[in-house]
Amino acid sequence: MDKVVSQDGTTIAYDVTGSGPGLVLIAGAFTGRSYFGEYAEALSSAFTVVNYDRRGRGDSGDASDSGSYAVEREWEDLEAVRSATDARYACAFSSGSMVLLQAGLPFEKQAVVEPPFRVEGAPPAPERYLERLQEFVAAGNPGGAAELFMVEAVGQPREMVEQMRQSPMWAGFEAMAPTLVYDALQMRDSAVPVELLASVDRPTLGLYSNASPEWLQRSVREMAAALPQRTVEGRDGTFHTLPPETLAEVLTGYFRSA
Repeated sequence: MDKVVSQDGTTIAYDVTGSGPGLVLIAGAFTGRSYFGEYAEALSSAFTVVNYDRRGRGDSGDASDSGSYAVEREWEDLEAVRSATDARYACAFSSGSMVLLQAGLPFEKQAVVEPPFRVEGAPPAPERYLERLQEFVAAGNPGGAAELFMVEAVGQPREMVEQMRQSPMWAGFEAMAPTLVYDALQMRDSAVPVELLASVDRPTLGLYSNASPEWLQRSVREMAAALPQRTVEGRDGTFHTLPPETLAEVLTGYFRSA
């Protein structure tokens, strides 16, 4: 594990695996670098994979946990990681896509996997989602924030979440729960950010799983339609997920092509 200090003093932890041009992986909501270990391994034969914990997760710190968070801090974190590793490419997952798209960093090419924009056909966003997350965190109830995300935002059965509450993994979910506020802020109003996308000046690949709901697939296509330099691919996978070997195949072909 390596570490780099971001602009506001937050220490960001990351792993480096493999050899070749650098590729940064950017996690979505409720995931950290430990989740992407198999992805890093699958990609390591073609890239030097940089797998980092976003602030407030895993081994990274969070100088903004006193309530001073702003979305720009995570763009600065990504730039600190990029600069420290000289990475040429980036791949972001789910809501982590908005960190990448808004940061505007000089990657040669980039990819985003199923950003959850609320397009036609998407389930309605939970009522007062951001405000309720903030209220749970402020009240010292991270479990409430985690349950809100899992049940109302993701759609997992409440009974399943109640069972998870009794498992050893729940403590890890609670530790990460305050960062759900960060992802909600990064996503803005969850609409496709057409004006932002029109300003993205580098080749961008949009990826989706053919097994994801139609609205998530449509989210990728509508995002791509607003990008000046875009490629879109759908591959076999599971809900909101592509297998590591599939992602490695697609990214190797896209990033390493002329």
